[in-house]
Amino acid sequence: MKFFCPMKKLKLLLVLLVVPFFCLSQTKIGGYVLSTNNEPISYANVIFKGSREGTITNENGKFYLESQKKWDTVIVSFLGYKTIEVPLEKRVDFNLTFYLEEESEQLNEVLIVTGKQPKKNNPAIDLLRKIWAHKRKNGLNMFDQYQYDKYEKVEFDLNTIDSALVNSKFFKGMEFVFDQVDTSRVTGKTYLPIFINESVNEVYGDNNLKKKREILKGNKNSGFSNNQFIIDFVNDLYSDFNVYDNYLKFFDKSFVSPLSRTGINTYNYVLADSAYIDNKWCYNIIYYPRRTNELTFKGDFWVSDSTYAIKEINLQASKSANINWVKEIYIEQEFEVLNDSVFLIKRDYFMSDFAFDKKEKSRGVYGKRTTLYDNYKFDIPKEKNFYSEEVFDYDEALYNRDDAFWEQNRLEELNKDEKGIYKMLDTLVTVKKFKRIYNLGSVLASGYVEFDDLNFDYGPIFSTFGYNEVEGLRIRAGGRTYFGPNDMWRLEGFGAYGFKDGRFKYGLSGKWLLDKKNRLIIGGGHRRDVEQIGASLTTSNDVLGRSFASSSLFNTAPNDKLTRINLSTLYVEMEPVKNVVFRWNNDFRKLKSASETFSLDYVDNDSPTGISSEIKQFESSFSVSYYPGRKMTGYGVERYEANDDFPRLFAMVSLGDKGLFDSDFNYTKVQFSYLQPWQLGGLGRLTSTIEAGKTFGTVPLGLLSIIPGNQTYWSI
Repeated sequence: MKFFCPMKKLKLLLVLLVVPFFCLSQTKIGGYVLSTNNEPISYANVIFKGSREGTITNENGKFYLESQKKWDTVIVSFLGYKTIEVPLEKRVDFNLTFYLEEESEQLNEVLIVTGKQPKKNNPAIDLLRKIWAHKRKNGLNMFDQYQYDKYEKVEFDLNTIDSALVNSKFFKGMEFVFDQVDTSRVTGKTYLPIFINESVNEVYGDNNLKKKREILKGNKNSGFSNNQFIIDFVNDLYSDFNVYDNYLKFFDKSFVSPLSRTGINTYNYVLADSAYIDNKWCYNIIYYPRRTNELTFKGDFWVSDSTYAIKEINLQASKSANINWVKEIYIEQEFEVLNDSVFLIKRDYFMSDFAFDKKEKSRGVYGKRTTLYDNYKFDIPKEKNFYSEEVFDYDEALYNRDDAFWEQNRLEELNKDEKGIYKMLDTLVTVKKFKRIYNLGSVLASGYVEFDDLNFDYGPIFSTFGYNEVEGLRIRAGGRTYFGPNDMWRLEGFGAYGFKDGRFKYGLSGKWLLDKKNRLIIGGGHRRDVEQIGASLTTSNDVLGRSFASSSLFNTAPNDKLTRINLSTLYVEMEPVKNVVFRWNNDFRKLKSASETFSLDYVDNDSPTGISSEIKQFESSFSVSYYPGRKMTGYGVERYEANDDFPRLFAMVSLGDKGLFDSDFNYTKVQFSYLQPWQLGGLGRLTSTIEAGKTFGTVPLGLLSIIPGNQTYWSI
């Protein structure tokens, strides 16, 4: 199965929604906290008596709380209201309603009505200021070098399971999957696991060099076995973050951290409790948003009274936070003490709920990541070249570790449910009905129909139909060789026909990876097609590159300023340093207007009429591309980007030679582009692009670097 576009992968997971019955743990309760006037109380504290296990109600006063232990009493409290203790009649009860009565002797309109806390003379904020003052003294930043072991477990689950889906014909023959249904300890919803991935890594860092290297020691997954694209997508989806940062980025949105220096203006803070945790006296601070409709969290954290470092923290995104496809975000982090002073992260848990519909009972997909850290070592220097990652670093053996390896290297054992996931999914992939669903998902995600027996893929199917004023309705058929995602060579081709101009178009290209270490690739091809030139200042020389002419679906105006192109190309590309790509290109092209409403004519003294309408030109170019921070998937001749939050720099020098292949012009072109994504805190994400170019010599319109633009609303 082939997945290339992260959003398509996410949507594909959301298409497969299933469901059944409960598995009971020890104590599970849920319901609402209301005032005596039946008004919901937001951010009220609900905790099992005699424990530190608790939660906070959401904006609607709703809560869910789960524990692996048996508890018989729950405490409910909120500032300005009387605290109550309620005996639990049942270990599992999701229909509880707790009523809180106002403290008449402490009437304070601000506290009771809005729950806002004072910024002055607030002991919680005094502690927060001390956290700011000490945060650079905590953690890995205190050492010149560091290293540790990291174990990561990622799981995807289908949630909100109900009997209607259990009994549907869709799951006939796959009923055994419902044996793995469980209940989320965060939301109380039923869920069915569909994917699990485990990885073990060694992490090295040097604070002086500001370098970090992560070495994979083993990887195991089920559900989409042998699909490195899914694995890398999941890893990028849940990228690392530092809770001490002012903003925490998730899904291209920046949330205000409760430990942020701007947190005082964003959150209410309440000093709620104090206790010993691992022989350290700690204070418990509850926080919740001052306003709705902002990218904020609610939750609580425990902070040491000596180092002012965070010992435990949980964060749950506000229901009013608007994130496409994401209904829930929940995070837990635990830290350990080193030498009575330094706190290091020990455990990290991240859960998100992806759904098309954000209604309470809508179905979706849980994405869960659990990360454990161990064996910290410090001030062991490495050679500087140790941190220079090789371009080619794939080792297939790392993805086929035996059970003995995992028993030795897991930092925590798989629970019964997690062990069952492997068995269930390994069985599921043998079911014919599931295979058909699986293959359909592959087509929708990759755009190609697979013919495994022929080692051939038909597609991309999304470019089958197109329309423009020159060709009218355009039909395109194409394909590629495909032995696997990491093929060392690949051939691609297409044929297209326009019903208005009555012409056949075609293209054929090939490329071959000669050296994995330096990613030395040779390639070439030929294309005869219709194209909209000038769509980009730094246009690619890809032989099979699809233009706005053929892939446009909806336009702002008639799409008739098109050019007939006859292009042949040969290139050599290499990446001797990670994310630095050099390319030498040699092209010969013929350009001619494809429409009577668009002219490429130019003055030609050698022409009998003094005017020529066709351009013939050989061009040799050398380009350098730099992608700092880019992460790639795969190791074959074609690779795919696993992230998109990195800048892109491109520079190219091109020489046109009139003396080769009866070309028409001599010229030199210099082109440059710079694309930079910016995270603007709570405002979102901005991508800026700078393009510049200069042509030295006299050339016609078809060879100029004109101001880029196009007329399409949307293309595929």
